[in-house]
Amino acid sequence: MAGFEEILGHKKEVSHLEQAIRSGKVSHAYIFNGEKGTGKNMLAKAFAQTLQCERIPIPFGDFTGQDAAENAMKIVPCGECHSCKQAASGNHPDIIFLQHEKPASIGVDDVRDQLVGDAQIRPYNGRYKIYIISDAEKMTVQAQNAILKTIEEPPEYVIVLLLTANDRALLDTIRSRCVTLNLKPVPDDVVKEYLMEQIQIPDYQADICAAFAQGNIGKAVRLASSEDFNAIKSSAMRLIRSAGDMEISAIIDYVKEVQDYRISIQDYLDILALWYRDMVYYKATKDIDGIVFKDELRTIRETVQRCSYEGAEEVMKAIETAKARLSANVNFDLTMELLFLVIKENIHG
Repeated sequence: MAGFEEILGHKKEVSHLEQAIRSGKVSHAYIFNGEKGTGKNMLAKAFAQTLQCERIPIPFGDFTGQDAAENAMKIVPCGECHSCKQAASGNHPDIIFLQHEKPASIGVDDVRDQLVGDAQIRPYNGRYKIYIISDAEKMTVQAQNAILKTIEEPPEYVIVLLLTANDRALLDTIRSRCVTLNLKPVPDDVVKEYLMEQIQIPDYQADICAAFAQGNIGKAVRLASSEDFNAIKSSAMRLIRSAGDMEISAIIDYVKEVQDYRISIQDYLDILALWYRDMVYYKATKDIDGIVFKDELRTIRETVQRCSYEGAEEVMKAIETAKARLSANVNFDLTMELLFLVIKENIHG
């Protein structure tokens, strides 16, 4: 674990948490709301380590003399005390990550055994007991009701962090008793710089990964580190180049090929959407610098000549429809066949 200095973006949220520590007004319950990969876990871990650091007085204003001057601006865990070392190794007894056996849901027994009952026991060696619940939207209604009293009337040392991609899945009674921090997308230039420095990929690849990720640093890192990414991109480009000549039988065969990337099918569809966005942008502006697929400029120019704005719009709508259908477990082959037919009719018809 590391302190807030390691958090990419989210300056407003970090500032809020730092001010809460600085003033000694840390809430007993927080919701960190943002799509998967936006950094909720990293932010929660940084917050937890900072709160438990033995060398950071709470409230932060308790510093005096030189210490006060040195720490007036930033709140940084020392990384050297026993608590920081335990947090960094993931073994701090008072930073508890709620576990659940069923991958699709967090049940009432999980919450009662690991949080509600445990919260009555004072911290082992930290100043707080901090409970971190990832994928909090997976809590059943019974599980949410079970933790409600703990959030309403918590022991003074308890802090509950609910990490979710959809805070609307939480009960109103839960949301009304928590401080909600909405994690916004990280700017593309910040993501690109991070990928080039930390993942050490070239700028053109960082451009594509940052554009795909749409401010989701976790997704950007995953794409930049993926051995499949270039294969997925190449597959998408083959479709874009040849869709006009495909018969129905060829489209069905192509569906089977795409199934090799089924785990990454949302990424595949994002590639298609971004390419068609590039095409529309170039059609409207002729600005080469504003497109992501600069290495595909020839194909973009060729497609622009035979495609209307309306046709491109229909394709982009179809891509979003396909993503929604696949998320809802609609038949994979049928969904992809319908998408490819829309591409064929509107771009190459």
